[in-house]
Amino acid sequence: MTSTDHGAILSARIAATNTHDTDAYLGFFTDDAVLDDPSVGEKFVGKEGIADYYRSYFIGYNTTTRLVSVEPEDDHLHVVVEFTGDFPGGRTGGIFDVTLNGDKISFVHANLA
Repeated sequence: MTSTDHGAILSARIAATNTHDTDAYLGFFTDDAVLDDPSVGEKFVGKEGIADYYRSYFIGYNTTTRLVSVEPEDDHLHVVVEFTGDFPGGRTGGIFDVTLNGDKISFVHANLA
């Protein structure tokens, strides 16, 4: 898979994220994916756990995500985003280190910038 393909997958994922459609968002993850977000102090395991994360922090705060950059690194993609929404301050940066399994996301390490 080329970096162009990776960028397309992540762009599509962010577009789905911004619809606040949980099923569309979860369609980008493997069934056993893990999302580790130290900024909220939790790891979210499997689609059920990731759905809880999404509903709480994206739907709950009416968050919109804008893709800033995608850079391939060793075994993952380093993704820089900007969030806006109904959370304190209304705008913040974020970083996702994303591991793909084929065209699905199997692991994400999230970090607010």
